[in-house]
Amino acid sequence: VQLQASGGGLVQPGGSLRLSCAASGSIGSIGNMGWYRQAPGKQRELVATIAGDGSTSYADSVKGRFTISRDNAKNTVYLQMNGLKPEDTAVYYCNARVRRRGWVLYNEYWGQGTQVTVSS
Repeated sequence: VQLQASGGGLVQPGGSLRLSCAASGSIGSIGNMGWYRQAPGKQRELVATIAGDGSTSYADSVKGRFTISRDNAKNTVYLQMNGLKPEDTAVYYCNARVRRRGWVLYNEYWGQGTQVTVSS
């Protein structure tokens, strides 16, 4: 199972970006999916999560600005980021709990990270 993230880049303050993360491989089912970020010199932090039933949760710092969604048919999770601020600058990582086809238990997988830089 692999997670491939894309959509990062350089954007001015107040701008928008949309991140995507597609899971591929021998997938039976996917549980929770989420986005984390890590700024230079800081620990990785949770940004947003979405459960299989579509329920979501967000870090306080991004509430009202970021929206997480998923397309179960495409095994893909998205993060729409609006009103970006310089403090949102970080490497963004996607995360998913995946049950491989024929397996019983879920394992946790990470994408490779995509850089988001907010600067004028």
